[in-house]
Parts: sequence; C-alpha cells; structure tokens
Amino acid sequence: MCGITGYIGYREAYPIVVNGLQRLEYRGYDSAGIMMFDGENIHVSKTKGKVSDLKEITNQNPQTKKGNIGIGHTRWATHGVPNDVNSHPHTSMSGELVIVHNGIIENYDTLKKELITRGYTFKSDTDTEVLVNLIEEVKKQEGCKLGKAVQLALTQVIGAYAIAVFDKSKTNEIVVARLGSPIAIGVGKDNTEFFVASDASPFLEYTKDAIYLEDEQMAIIKLDKKIKVRKIYDDSLVVAKIHELQMSLEQIEKGGYEHFMLKEIHEQPKAIIDTYRGRMLSDEGIIRMAGVDDNLEKFLNANRIIIVACGTSWHAGLVAEYLFEDLARIPVEVEYASEFRYRNPIITEKDVVIAISQSGETADTLAAIKLAKEKGAFVFGVCNVVGSSIARETHAGAYTHAGPEIGVASTKAFTTQITVLTLIALKLGKLKGTILKPVFHSYLRELQLIPSKIEELLKIDNQVKQIASVYKDAKNCLYLGRGFNFPVALEGALKLKEISYIHAEGYPAAEMKHGPIALIDENMPIFVIATNTTHYEKVVSNIQEIKARAGKIIAVVTQGDTTVKEIADHVIEIPDTEEAFTPLLTTIPLQLLSYHIAVLLGRNVDQPRNLAKSVTVE
Repeated sequence: MCGITGYIGYREAYPIVVNGLQRLEYRGYDSAGIMMFDGENIHVSKTKGKVSDLKEITNQNPQTKKGNIGIGHTRWATHGVPNDVNSHPHTSMSGELVIVHNGIIENYDTLKKELITRGYTFKSDTDTEVLVNLIEEVKKQEGCKLGKAVQLALTQVIGAYAIAVFDKSKTNEIVVARLGSPIAIGVGKDNTEFFVASDASPFLEYTKDAIYLEDEQMAIIKLDKKIKVRKIYDDSLVVAKIHELQMSLEQIEKGGYEHFMLKEIHEQPKAIIDTYRGRMLSDEGIIRMAGVDDNLEKFLNANRIIIVACGTSWHAGLVAEYLFEDLARIPVEVEYASEFRYRNPIITEKDVVIAISQSGETADTLAAIKLAKEKGAFVFGVCNVVGSSIARETHAGAYTHAGPEIGVASTKAFTTQITVLTLIALKLGKLKGTILKPVFHSYLRELQLIPSKIEELLKIDNQVKQIASVYKDAKNCLYLGRGFNFPVALEGALKLKEISYIHAEGYPAAEMKHGPIALIDENMPIFVIATNTTHYEKVVSNIQEIKARAGKIIAVVTQGDTTVKEIADHVIEIPDTEEAFTPLLTTIPLQLLSYHIAVLLGRNVDQPRNLAKSVTVE
C-alpha cells in the first residue's frame, strides 16, 4: 500500500526513482509524484493517476528531471481524496523541506490546529503535509539539524509511517524513518550512492546490499559516510545490519507472460518445490524445519493453535485448521487478525499463535502478534519476504520461498503457505503418533508429486479460458466446497471479486440450503468443488439440488469422474491425490478462471482498483 523510492549519489536520479515507482505499482495506488533537486532548486511534479501520467508531465519540462537527488511516491488515498494537490511529495510552507510518507498520522488534526495558530497554512487535506510542517517548526524552534528535527517531531506523532525527508539546505542527505510501514535502504559501493524504497525491488540492479529499518528507527543517509541508524524515542545508536538480497531482477519481470498474475500461477510448481526443498526428505521419511525443531515442546504441549491472518492468508489458515486437527489432533482456531486484536481474546502461555502474511508487513497481523506476545503465547510466523517485520517480530517461523509476488491477487503465496503448514502438521502428527509411519511416508511421497500434478493441471488453460468466456458477463456467482475444500471455495470467490469485480461468495456446500439456494436461477453460475473425497456423495446431492433449480454448474472433479460429469454443465478434472492435499490442486483452475474472466472483461489484472498488495495501515 503506497510506495516510496529515493536516490542520492553520482547517477542521474530521475530514471532510478521513476523506474522504482513502476516497480512498486503492484502495491496499489491512485496518484504518483516525484521531487528532484538539481543542485539549486527543488522541482516537485505530481498527479492523480499512473506513473505513466507522471512521466508525461515531467517529459514536458526537462528541468524537472535533472539532479542526483530525488524522492518519489505512489499514493493510496487515506486523508484527502485522490487528486493532484493531495498527491505526494509534500513541501513545507517555506518550500525548504520535502517529504514522502506511507501510513497514517492519527493525531494530524490536533497537530494541524496547533500549527495553524503558529501561522502555518496548508494546501492539501493530507496528514502528510501536517507532518512536514511539524518537522519544519521543530527545526526552527530547536535550532537543530534535519535529523534531530525529524526525530523530535516523530515523538509527537501517533500513527504509522515510513518517511523520506529532504532539506534544501542539506544537499548530501536524506533522512528516513519507520513505524509500522516498511522501508529499505540500498547501500552502494563505498557509500558513494544510496537508494530508498518500500521494498528492495526498485534498486535490485544497482546493489545487493540492503538495510531494513525496524519499527521506531530512523536513519540519516549521507554521501560518502556510513549510515547512522538511531532509535527514535531514546536516541540510542543501532548497529545497522546489511542484508544480502537473494531475489534477482529476472524474478520481478514478466518473463514473456501477459500479466504477473499469470506468470505467478505458472510458477507454483517451482515455488512449492522451493518451499519444501531441504525441509522434506521423502525417501528418508524426514521433515526438518528449524523454527519447529527448535520449539517442539511449544507445539507438542500446546493447548491449541490460534491462526491469525487476513485475506488469502486467512484462507490458507482455514486449510491449516483442517490439516492440524486431522493430522496432528491439535485444536485450532482461525481468526481475522483485524478482529482478533480488538475483541480482548483469551490467550495463554499454553497457546501457539501462527501468523500468516505474504508480505510480512500486514498491519493488523503485526498488531495481533504484539498482542499475543504480551499475553505470553509462543508466536510462529509464516511469511514470504525475508527480513520483513513479521519475520523479526515472531519468536520463530518459516519462509515460504515463493519468490516475489507482484500481482495484487495472491496465487503462489496461497499454495506455498499451505505447503509450509502441511509440512508442520505432518511433522507434528508423526511426533504425536497420530499418523502411522507407513501413512506418513505415503503422505511425503504424494506431497513430492504435487508440483508435477500442478504442471499437468496447468495444461487445461485453454479449456478454462473457454469456460470463462461463457460466464464473463455474470453478475453474481457462488462457490461451494466441503471439508478441506471449503476454504478453497472462499479463495476462489475472493479471486473473482478482486480482479473481475464480479460479486461472488463462497459457502460450505451444505449451507447452500440455509439461504443461498434462494438466489439460484438459470442465470446463476455455481462453481462446485466435487473431488473424490470423504464428502463426495454429499456434494453430488448438493449439485442435484442446484440442477433442479436450473443453476449453471461448473464442477472441479477428480480425473475419471463420471457421476458429476453427467449432471454439470462444465467439468474441470484434476489429478487424484490425498484428500488433505486437494486444496493445492483445486485452487489452480479457480485461479485461472478468475484470471481469464478478468482479462476478457478488460480489467487491470495485476493492479485491480482500490486494492493494495500489502495493507500496511489499519
């Protein structure tokens, strides 16, 4: 949600900052802007719309593109409607300071009223313009340098932020700080150049060395000097740890695919292999996971597991509920992180809390983690981004190794999260004796085959595209599943809503008769997951109920199925597998279906309206 880029060094800053903004478009935004300093003057260009619109504006005035210092921003509106004035960067009233900001300043109105009494005027409706003027006022009152002014100002702020600030009088310096929103600093060779961004993707081709600020930290970035990192509230110096970036430029490019989402759907076989590689030794019957192995007593003696997550990650948590209870016989509760933190939950030292997030920066999930830790629970993180906030805030955890996921609608994040959670459930089941040894070995062998079965499944792309063409104009859709595949029904409906803007709802198949059946007529497509599992006969009965009311049935079935094929309007076959692993397969055609419907409708698949990849504010 929102994106920051910045550069200070010996290169022309404009292409680095603007190309960086384009790399961050996946985060979701409604306006874009850039500040360039040409050695004498500050030039701010900003507009409602896309980065491409910003580039058109700057191309009309080449002077706005000159200089070796620049900061940029893609905004997702919070305070103030999306327009040119509310877009970032924002300047202080004097024009000396410039800021870009991700997050929300909750007490901005109080601060604004105080600044107005001191003679400040405001052009925008944003909390960010209040912050830059607060920094200017502190700098003036205290007679201090920019870094100290930023620090003192932030002690007066309530809310969340990642900021980058430039002072016209300090031409070799950018100050950055964070609380709740991520910020990364790329370090060039011999400190001759530095990069600032919301994640590392904007500066991958320039450096592999990055510093990730932690909450309540700020950094003063000066050319030809080592970065100084301080704690905002107690002013103590922090030893800045430099991380070597593992991702490559190739990973964040489309690689010949029309959209990142389609690329990421097709990357799932490799992503799943990368996730279990080194952890699962199927021939030896071993699962090794350091985060679990080092904390086995916590897991094995847990009264229950509480899973906290949002969106697609919450659906992965629902699948995990079935996995842990079925395979390891551990009670599980799955909570929306956004609700968990506000309802005074009962948590004890005997609970294990598993927090799931693709980005590792989801604000509500981070807040839930902090609450669980305060209550004494052991907190285990499952996330995809190395060095992310959740990876640092949890007691232990496991990375999914999905690689960068650029498309806003998660695909490979979902299947790799399920893979990690499956490995944990299998390991605990074996240790608790709830899975017999031959069955355990059988599970491992089958899990190893899942990537090749997904590869086989991806070959039905043209068939799914044809089905999509039939139902692209539907106004409402239902998704039904039972058992392990009920969460997949929810995820399938979410994918359709996210990228096609068609209203869809997921239900347990048996719940259809408790209300949704009233919606069924000849215009209602119903997507039913009817694989050959424990609930097969029940689902067939549900399909017959739909058919009796003239509903259009698109069924996902196991290869060789004949019963459902005779009833359904369309059938998509998946390879046979263990019931516990079916979500890894049944989700694939639903992802493809949503993708093709959205493309046929002309939607912006990778950047759907109103959505952000990582929700870093409440």
